[in-house]
Amino acid sequence: MDRWLIVGLGNPGPEYAGNRHNAGFMALDELAARAGGRFKAHKSRAEVLETRAAVLAKPLTYMNLSGGPVKALADFYKLGPERLIVVHDELDVPYGALRAKFAGGDNGHNGLKSITKVLGTRDYLRVRFGIGRPPGRMDPAAFVLKDFGTAERKDLPFLVDRAADVVESLMERGLEATQNEYHRADLKISGPPR
Repeated sequence: MDRWLIVGLGNPGPEYAGNRHNAGFMALDELAARAGGRFKAHKSRAEVLETRAAVLAKPLTYMNLSGGPVKALADFYKLGPERLIVVHDELDVPYGALRAKFAGGDNGHNGLKSITKVLGTRDYLRVRFGIGRPPGRMDPAAFVLKDFGTAERKDLPFLVDRAADVVESLMERGLEATQNEYHRADLKISGPPR
């Protein structure tokens, strides 16, 4: 059976590690921990961990250039877009919610835009990690490059864990069963509304 290519989106480097934009990297780190493996540098300009069921990958280019490494990995492992799952942060999903989706637009997400452009198709699975909209008039581009807030960080390990569950569910059970289970299970965030 063909393996899956699971790509988590983020920006490389310690200064970005806690950013909202790095939710995809966080989920991939959880999947790697579950597999008991470590990421290693790959010629595709990504860190890669191969498991029996999947190739886990974190592109080492910056977010807007994620497509290059994804295409290189897809070619290297001979996996088509139907075997691709991309985990990314999503402004239009509230914090505490995760959404599994097939195809569709990029919603202004530069990582998805790059992947879609390079692959020449939107037809791949996504796990959308809700980060919510920025407060007030904050620029969304600035918001995604800020670390999760104090209240958010309290729930973050649980959400990262659940994002990994969603990826595993997509691989094992498919989109519809995953949506039925996880789209109802939004985290009820404690604390005052933002």
